[in-house]
Amino acid sequence: MDEAPVAPEPRPERPAAGKVYLVGAGPGDPELLTLKGLRALQEAEVVVYDRLANPQLLEHAPERAERVYVGKEAQHHAMTQEEINALLVARGLEGRVVCRLKGGDPFVFGRGGEEAEALAAAGVEWEYVPGVTSAIAAAGYAGIPVTYRGLCSTFAIVTGHEDPAKPESSIRWEHLARGVETAVFLMGVERLPDIVAQLTAHGRSPDTPAALVSWGTHPHQRTVQGTLADIAERCREAGCSAPAVTIVGPVAALRERLRWFDSRPLFGKRIVVTRAREQAGDLARRIEQAGGEAILCPTIRIQPVDKPDLSGLERPYDWVVFTSVNGVYCLLAALRGAGKDVRALGQARIAAIGPETARAVEAAGVRVDFVPSEYVAERVAAEFPEPVSGRRVLLPRAREAREVLPSLWRGQGAVVDVVPVYETVTDETGVASLRARIEAGEVDALTFTASSTVRNYARLLHGIDLNGTRIACIGPVTAATATELGLHVDIVAEVYTIPGLLQALKALFSPRQ
Repeated sequence: MDEAPVAPEPRPERPAAGKVYLVGAGPGDPELLTLKGLRALQEAEVVVYDRLANPQLLEHAPERAERVYVGKEAQHHAMTQEEINALLVARGLEGRVVCRLKGGDPFVFGRGGEEAEALAAAGVEWEYVPGVTSAIAAAGYAGIPVTYRGLCSTFAIVTGHEDPAKPESSIRWEHLARGVETAVFLMGVERLPDIVAQLTAHGRSPDTPAALVSWGTHPHQRTVQGTLADIAERCREAGCSAPAVTIVGPVAALRERLRWFDSRPLFGKRIVVTRAREQAGDLARRIEQAGGEAILCPTIRIQPVDKPDLSGLERPYDWVVFTSVNGVYCLLAALRGAGKDVRALGQARIAAIGPETARAVEAAGVRVDFVPSEYVAERVAAEFPEPVSGRRVLLPRAREAREVLPSLWRGQGAVVDVVPVYETVTDETGVASLRARIEAGEVDALTFTASSTVRNYARLLHGIDLNGTRIACIGPVTAATATELGLHVDIVAEVYTIPGLLQALKALFSPRQ
């Protein structure tokens, strides 16, 4: 009898080839990343990123994603280009999804073509995701459109890295000088005198307007204006540094009329947000929209109280008074944890201190009956719509808070149940970095939105020299706490809200101040 054939042992399967996205990260402003670039980041298993890719963009990648820095700067390369190519190929052949995040656009002096060629030669699937190039964006953020009807209909993007010691330039300077109305040079700070010399030697007038924009679209963007005759000297005197874009042509003079980015009220101001991380976004976004740099350094963290005492709900309350957004969220969470929802509040009327708190209540589908004209406990008591004698009031709030309202109302005959639903705990994240920045004079203002943020700041940074840093508080209660702790308060918001605090910051840094 013939033996049954022996099946060959299965060979280990080679992982399916992955995919590499060559993604343009844009010139610096993280909001200039395209939607497709964002999706590539969110799906990435590996992120390979450059020095000019804004680090904030890495927050969009999955936490588990491998992050590899391959940045290049003068005299120091984390990896050579050949090593970067090999890394992309290797990760692709491992079957992984790779987001190659490059400043600007990968195919505009980004060596993306070389990376694409290496991937194609190795049989790795790849895709190009365009990015906003600094050649256009940095100029535009400086108020300089690279084309303008009746003034400029041609422009060229030129490398500023060409070595003047080369036997022969690959740039056709005679055509660039006389045949292109706007010339944009990338990364040409060190070579600027040579660029000027070449343009003027080949026929460009020394009176031609010129501008150099360093760190374009970043909060610390800097622009120097002049003409070909003096732009190099002006940049040297200003201490301009890379990365930079130089614009040569009549359009450079339009900045005088079209300047917008660096004329915003908080431009260049570095402002610390000490709010809890979960709530810092609104203030940070408003600071950035006004031109400032928001430095997130929360001094507190909101922590819900485990199983708060809700036994008082067994009898109906007449009023529920919310003093903060945290009180709203944490009471609703506590109700859910107890198998209940807002119906447990029965026919109680709702008071909310401040419009943000009122919006949080209404987002839960509950109508707010009373909001005081000023967002402090004293004004609540003074403007309350009915006498509180004999009323049952629920006050869900922080474990540590002012006793003004409960003491006053109890004295007027009300039954007030104070139920702590959350507590603020110290958050030391980023404190060491903040201390270093304050000591280096790199912080223009500290913002405080509650007494707890002030107390924790004082505890974490006790005795530090503020080195000229200004202090802005959201309201008089917070300001009083800061003063009691020995801090000099420079400004207090007239309206005790986040928009009011932003207006105070604008006033603080107004040229008229």
